[in-house]
Amino acid sequence: MAISGLAFSCKPQFSFRPSIFHCIRKVRFSSVAAVEMLDEPESLIKESLRNSVGEFVDRKIPEWKKLNAKDLGISTSMIDKPTRKVLNGLKKKGYEVYLVGGCVRDLILRRIPKDFDILTSAELKEVVRAFSRCEIVGKRFPICHVHLEDTIVEVSSFSTRGQKFGRNFRHELERPIGCDEKDYTRWRNCLQRDFTINGLMFDPYAKIVYDYMGGIEDIRKAKVRTVIPASTSFQEDCARILRAIRIAARLGFRFSRETAHFVKHLSLSVLKLDRGRLLMEMNYMLAYGSAEASLRLLWKFGLLEILLPIQAAYLVHNGFRRRDKRSNMLLSLFSNLDKLLAPDRPCHGSLWVAILAFHKALCDQPRDPLVVAVFSLAVHNGGDILEAVKIARRITKPHNDSFYELLEPRDLHFQMLKDEVMDLAESTKGALSKMTDEHFVSQAMAGYPRAPFSDLVFISLAVYLKACKIFDCVREGAERGFVPKQGSKIDYESLAFGSLRELRHTFARIVFDTVYPLNLA
Repeated sequence: MAISGLAFSCKPQFSFRPSIFHCIRKVRFSSVAAVEMLDEPESLIKESLRNSVGEFVDRKIPEWKKLNAKDLGISTSMIDKPTRKVLNGLKKKGYEVYLVGGCVRDLILRRIPKDFDILTSAELKEVVRAFSRCEIVGKRFPICHVHLEDTIVEVSSFSTRGQKFGRNFRHELERPIGCDEKDYTRWRNCLQRDFTINGLMFDPYAKIVYDYMGGIEDIRKAKVRTVIPASTSFQEDCARILRAIRIAARLGFRFSRETAHFVKHLSLSVLKLDRGRLLMEMNYMLAYGSAEASLRLLWKFGLLEILLPIQAAYLVHNGFRRRDKRSNMLLSLFSNLDKLLAPDRPCHGSLWVAILAFHKALCDQPRDPLVVAVFSLAVHNGGDILEAVKIARRITKPHNDSFYELLEPRDLHFQMLKDEVMDLAESTKGALSKMTDEHFVSQAMAGYPRAPFSDLVFISLAVYLKACKIFDCVREGAERGFVPKQGSKIDYESLAFGSLRELRHTFARIVFDTVYPLNLA
């Protein structure tokens, strides 16, 4: 298969792009919207800019709180077994240990954490000596990976994280009055977190949650707020912009006014991230059960046209406004994906890439609902179109006629139906190629002069090839030895690792539920 014309993540990212700093300057004083200005009250913009140049110490310091974990509904039984083993192993050796970050937030919200992060007073070398299978990873901010069976538990050290100071702050942080050494160490560590709701520490042995940044109050207000001024925070680490979107989408939280302002006005800075990191961040958004909300927020804050210009062009073409509450076929597909996933039940990244490609193919050439049904069933069964046609012809439910991507049903004889299904498979493969072609991507929003220039392709070759394999069976004929999945139960471990059987089953289910929704009258 020839792929020389494709632009996968191994290629340089900025070959013909203007200077990123020029782009950032440009976006601060104009909109990144494609056809619709992202209006904001002038008073908010002035206040936000004033905050962005102020010293951190000029901000009102939140009242410190030490809360009983039981009062917050947290018990140690909510911590998974591998994490408890690591905590106990370090505690027995006399080290302080805490759970930190998003896992504490999720425990308070009665949500299942995606993972648990441990912070300890032990040096990383001491952590390595404490466990038989442990390694130090990362150069800039090293941490330990403790391997327990098939699980990796991440452990960071107070001493390592403390090294970040001096580079981010232009003055020595003074110890607040009445603050003991341990409080001061914990407080300094919390200052390095991205958002206040991630700046919580839980001591599972003392049963205390430490809140130095006002995170509990922001959880109560359902608000995402940066720990330090948003302008400084996002310029220090532009990946925080994407994490802000991801957290707000997953939790249904809103941004503080200052955070919202700089998510929007520093959006182009995400282009400084390497493509592997962008793919990872997009996968966190789209593969863990909050894809629809993530796409809506990316669109609302002007990031979709940078990261996924083809999908942004679809929204513009359909008159979808920044704060639009309506749905469409693209969002419905991802809504149905979300219904099957969760933070502890993700899918392989090739699945959401395949959904994007399938939808692009339908946008380019709308199809008869029966063609789409046969296509999805043929994907599920490994390419047996005859069997797929037999099943699809028994469908009596009405299709969703609100999507322009679906034509009015026609009376199609078998050969015509087969030809259209094969053509849809070919078109989907072509859409995948377009999504990995820098020139095509750069032209997606070319008709909208206010849109930022983006030829960004972050889909890796491995993900591209895996997505192609989902559909290849329809184009190439029934696969010998492929056994389609029976029943509706998903094997989530296999789905996360990219099992073709699970990917095809889940893809077909999402498409079928979108075209023939159960709740359609």
